[in-house]
Amino acid sequence: MLKNDWLLKRLDMFSDRTAVIRQDRKHSYQEISDGVSGYLEILGNCGIGAGECVALHGDFSPDITMLLLALIRNHNIVVPLTPSVSSAMGDCLRTACATSLFEFENADTYHMRRISHAGSHPLLEKLRRDGEAGLILFTSGSSGEMKAALHSFPKILSKFGKAGRPFVSLGFLLPDHIGGINTLLYSLCAGGTIVVGTERTPDAICQVIERHGIELLPTTPTFLRMLMISGAYKKHDLSSLRLITYGTEPMPPATLEALVRIFPDVGLKQTYGLTETGILPTRSESSDSLGVKLGGDMKIVDGILHIRPEAMMLGYLNAHAPIDEDGWYDTGDAVETTDSGYLRILGRDSEIINVGGEKVFPGEIENTICGMDNVRDVTVRGIPNPVTGNIVAATVELRENEPAETLEQRVREFCGKQLPPFKVPAIVEKASGRLHNGRFKKIRSFA
Repeated sequence: MLKNDWLLKRLDMFSDRTAVIRQDRKHSYQEISDGVSGYLEILGNCGIGAGECVALHGDFSPDITMLLLALIRNHNIVVPLTPSVSSAMGDCLRTACATSLFEFENADTYHMRRISHAGSHPLLEKLRRDGEAGLILFTSGSSGEMKAALHSFPKILSKFGKAGRPFVSLGFLLPDHIGGINTLLYSLCAGGTIVVGTERTPDAICQVIERHGIELLPTTPTFLRMLMISGAYKKHDLSSLRLITYGTEPMPPATLEALVRIFPDVGLKQTYGLTETGILPTRSESSDSLGVKLGGDMKIVDGILHIRPEAMMLGYLNAHAPIDEDGWYDTGDAVETTDSGYLRILGRDSEIINVGGEKVFPGEIENTICGMDNVRDVTVRGIPNPVTGNIVAATVELRENEPAETLEQRVREFCGKQLPPFKVPAIVEKASGRLHNGRFKKIRSFA
C-alpha cells in the first residue's frame, strides 16, 4: 500500500484542517505535507537511502511527525527513541543496526549524524528485499532486558485504510511506544487533530484538555490514578472529553470505579496491545466493566492468551520470539472469561506469585492496598522462600511520609481483614522513588 503513496494522499485530503498543535501553535495538514517533502529532500541530500535504519531521538513534535512520515515514504526502517532510554541509547542503536541518528533538541531543531554500525540482521534484510518501510520498537524493560521488535509499516498502516472519527486527541503516549504510534497514525489518517509536546503531569494534562478542547485521552491506569489523587481534574473544565482509553497494564477495579464517578459523561474504553503485536481492535463490555472483547484471532491455552494479529511483528532482533509455526503469539497474559463471554486480563503470568501452591495475582493485592489512606501507589511482587516457594512483598509509595513500622502494621491489618492469610504481604517497604517508568507503566523489577 505504501508504494501507492496512499498515506500522503490521505493527508492531502485534509489540507486546511489542523493536524498537529504544539505549545498553542497550530500546524495544518498542508504544512505537514510540505514538511514531509522538505525532509525527503534532506534525506536525499544526506545520502540516506531506502532500507537504512534511521533513529529519531525526541518527543512528538510537528517536525518529528514530518520526518517520520518522510522516512515511511522513503522506505526506511524507523527507530524512535525518547529521553527515557537515553542511558541505553548506544545499545539500542547497535541492536537496531542504525546508520543515522536525528536528535531533536526541541520542537524544530535537530542534529543529524551518521553512525557506523557493522552487520545487519536477516529480518532487516527481508524487509529491504520486500521494499517495505519498517519500525523498530524496544520493549520497556520494566521486567527484564529490552527487546527490539521489528514491524512492517504496511502491516501497521493497513488498519487505517478506512478513516475513523476525527477526534481532537492528546499525544500522551510516547513515540517509542506502540500506543503512541497508533494514536498519531489514527489521528492523521482520520483527519483529526493531535496535541503534542505536553508535560505529562496531571495539572499540565488538565490544562491542555481545557485549552484545546481535547476529546480523546489515551493513557494508562497508572497515570489515571495519579490524576485522581492529584485532584487536578477539579481545577479545570474537562467537559470536552468524550473518551478515555487505557491500556499497557491491568486496570485496578477501584480505580475504574472512581473514574466512572468522576467522569460520568465520558466513555471509558480498555485497549489491548503489545509492542510485539500492535494495538488490537477492542470492545469494552461497558465503561464500568473490565470485560473486553478482542478483534482478530485469539485463543486461551492453559489460562494464557494467545493471539494472531495481522500487524504482528516480524520478530525480535536480539531474542527468540514466542511465535509458533502457525503464527500464534504467546502474550504471557493470564486471562479469564466472564459469564457474559468477555475476557478479563488478570496480569502477566510471569508475575503470578506462588505461595505454598496458591496463585496470587499482584493486581488483586495492589488494588486492596490502594484503598488505604495515604497510599499514592503500590507494587506487589514475589520473593523466593524455601518453605512456601514465595512470599508476598509490597512496596508502597506514600502521599505523606510516615514511619516504616507504622506503614507495615497498617498494611498487614488492612489486608488481613480483606484477603486470605497467604495473600497478606509478609514484607512491606516504603518506596524510595516513583513506581512507574517513563511510559507510566508499573516497574516490577526493582530490588
